[in-house]
Amino acid sequence: MAATGGLSLSLDPKYETRRTNRIVEENRKPGSRDWQLTRVRYDKSEQRTALIEGYCSRQSLKAGEKLDIMVSTDPGVPYELDIYRTGYYGGTGARLMKKIGPLQGRPQTVPSPGEMNIHECKWDVSTSFVIPDDWLSGVYLGKLKTLPGSEDLPYWESYIIFIVTDERPVDLLFQCSDNTWQAYNRWPSNYSIYTHPKGIQGPWAKVSFDRPYGRQAQYMDIVNDPLSFGSGEFISFERPFSYFLEAEGYDVAYCANCDMLTPDRGLKAKAFLSIGHDEYWDIRQFKSAEKLKESGVNLLFFSGNSVCWVSPFTDSEAGRPNRRIIRGGPYGADNDYANDRRRLHGPFPERGPDEGLLMGVRNIEPVNGGGDWIIVKPTHWMFKGTGVRKGDRIPGLIGWEFHGDAPDLPGLEVVAEGTAWQGGTNPAKWQSVIYNGPKNNFIFNASTIFWAQGLSSPPGHTLPWSHFNRPHGPDARVQQITRNLLNRAIT
Repeated sequence: MAATGGLSLSLDPKYETRRTNRIVEENRKPGSRDWQLTRVRYDKSEQRTALIEGYCSRQSLKAGEKLDIMVSTDPGVPYELDIYRTGYYGGTGARLMKKIGPLQGRPQTVPSPGEMNIHECKWDVSTSFVIPDDWLSGVYLGKLKTLPGSEDLPYWESYIIFIVTDERPVDLLFQCSDNTWQAYNRWPSNYSIYTHPKGIQGPWAKVSFDRPYGRQAQYMDIVNDPLSFGSGEFISFERPFSYFLEAEGYDVAYCANCDMLTPDRGLKAKAFLSIGHDEYWDIRQFKSAEKLKESGVNLLFFSGNSVCWVSPFTDSEAGRPNRRIIRGGPYGADNDYANDRRRLHGPFPERGPDEGLLMGVRNIEPVNGGGDWIIVKPTHWMFKGTGVRKGDRIPGLIGWEFHGDAPDLPGLEVVAEGTAWQGGTNPAKWQSVIYNGPKNNFIFNASTIFWAQGLSSPPGHTLPWSHFNRPHGPDARVQQITRNLLNRAIT
């Protein structure tokens, strides 16, 4: 029995076979709490930590492939880099995989704005290594730490982040929402997809993965957590879900958005999971998800504001594939939301299909706010063992963005719905739905970025809030609903 956030995590005896999978074996290994950042100092913009920062040459890679890591320290001081795999590990949250250094740091050049305000670094490689064959798929954090040379002087830290993926048949495929991490990344001072002088929603800006993740300044009113510098949105919006899965012993593998440009990886899973804030999808990701649905893979959207913007990948200036994205246009085909986006913020070079026909719900206006997750169909099998009744509320679980406007799909059921508010004004009706796929599979949409907050409270994580609304953390009902959905998906 694994404990997290004051609630018990335990396997249904029916699924005891999960105790022999690779995730269970990995999490029996000794963990460490030293992966957490302790001392962070950001500059006046509050969006970068120039004392030590870095980025990786790939969003994701497999065992046997080489990762280059680029690091800048200003001033130039020695530093070390420890690589951790995040997981459960007896509640510590991560396992030390590799120590690198000491290495001599130096300042590396901040790029001048390029085409469409892009800031693409061309930093020299600081260190490289090949991913060992025994490194299991997971989300890996590299903890950068300056070595001041005296115990009387402060040291400073930040993260790098990368995903190790694989090709093994697996029960669950956890897609990290790293396109969205990058879209909101303002590094070095105010340069994201949202900060072009022409406006925050147009097709004006281009962003590069060849730069550090600064503090997600767009979220300063949502997640006030400077001790996550360099990790994108993973710690804030996705980490509680992966911690829950690994504590429970589910057979899970991880991938980046760019790993879903073809359906091949997803077709080796029983269920595909979209987690957290999964807003930016290349059109090829959409087509891959459609193929998964048609082929009998279960699709579970434990996310909000998902599949909102078409975000085509392009190569970096150096020719590395899938290292730049832009906002190409809205999904939604000809629905009102998409047409409003084009009218107000276009012209856009692309438009995407109706995301509601895939997810069961759509992006709506207003897209953000907060509210309670309210059960309307307690007799549905997903609520078995929760004890919920119609009208029961899970406080603050809706936010910071959500879905609604369910399309007319055969057999679609609305299982929860209610009103989200932007600080007490400007209401929006959200809906959580489930419907059957063509091959005895199903599609579920939780309709909130905050779903993971109800699953666990791992070390190093703080609760978000929005619009005078916040989730309360781990909730036994959210945990059991999630188990019911996952267990149905993998049997």
